[in-house]
Amino acid sequence: MNDDMRKRAQQATQRLDAHTREIVQWHFDPKTGCPFWLELAKGLDWDPREEIQSYADLDRFPPFQDEWLRGGPVRRWVPKGLADKPVFVFETGGSTGVPKSRINIEDFRIDYELFSDTLSDAAFPRGADWLMLGPSGPRRLRLAVEHLAQHRGGISFCVDMDPRWVTKLIKSGRVSEMHEYKDHVVNQGLTLLRAHDNIQCIFTTPKLLDALCERVSLVKLGIKGVFCGGTQLTRQFHRFAREELLEGKIDFVPTYGNTLMGLACHKPFDPADDYCVIYHPPSPRALIEVVDPESSEDANRWHRPPTGGEPGERHRIVDYGEQGRVRLTTLTKEFFMPRFLERDEAIRLPPCEAYPWDGVGDVRPFSGFAAPIVEGVY
Repeated sequence: MNDDMRKRAQQATQRLDAHTREIVQWHFDPKTGCPFWLELAKGLDWDPREEIQSYADLDRFPPFQDEWLRGGPVRRWVPKGLADKPVFVFETGGSTGVPKSRINIEDFRIDYELFSDTLSDAAFPRGADWLMLGPSGPRRLRLAVEHLAQHRGGISFCVDMDPRWVTKLIKSGRVSEMHEYKDHVVNQGLTLLRAHDNIQCIFTTPKLLDALCERVSLVKLGIKGVFCGGTQLTRQFHRFAREELLEGKIDFVPTYGNTLMGLACHKPFDPADDYCVIYHPPSPRALIEVVDPESSEDANRWHRPPTGGEPGERHRIVDYGEQGRVRLTTLTKEFFMPRFLERDEAIRLPPCEAYPWDGVGDVRPFSGFAAPIVEGVY
């Protein structure tokens, strides 16, 4: 790391620490705070508003449990300072059991406006229309991509896809029905592409992009940019998408995101990375770390949350180039989520010119689960 990068990384850390203090003050202030965190604070023998002075201090909290987001009342997550605002609720998961829910007010708009700043106007022209070909329903993707298109002066045409239904078809062995449903989704997208000449940008998933390009040349249809998300974005698919599916003529922008985090941006394409798909989180609004899932320190130091759940563990952050489980921290006024172990694993990678903070590469479903994750047409 050269001196300039070291200075920028230090500045980013200072911004993160200041932002962390602000968010913790907000969520633990009785006047503005989130009922969930105000209740949890009653079980602590320390005051987060006094003792959380940096991002590293968040290790004092128990790791966030996904069970806390399953079921209601969902308003326990609405900060008092935002209680008069219209509230959205978006879901993640739900193929089996109760899905996790996250409230949103403006975060999904802010996240995608920040992402918009990273897009090339040549590949994603201002005023161009978009095709959103992917999961909508209770997820935030449809509204988020629609806002992205509108923010850039365009209109979003949406085709729905229900991944929960796809997962059920795969688990029950009805593969032919799964392919029939995928064809149904792709056919709707093709109809829109052929009917609307101003659609020049697409959001979709890797498998749907592959299926779409089996049927038509996106270059000939006038597509200039493709924004793609999902953990099926391997090095092999990355190269295949750029060189074959998009014929080397359409900009390909992979992203890694979810309802809980927002959107991590892809490091600008560099052949030297050997098609590794590298993401950097939207610091200071969210941070991704890669931890050793087998390591823990001082496991008994945590206080049991009043909402239930096991005492937390402190996991070791792996070295650069090492693989581990993805750990997410979200820091916005709408949502505070410290130290959540995601369902993904990745390689820890160093800062880059565009993003002077750590990134992750080769993201894929976490191999430590007893049962593999079914991703269907993602």
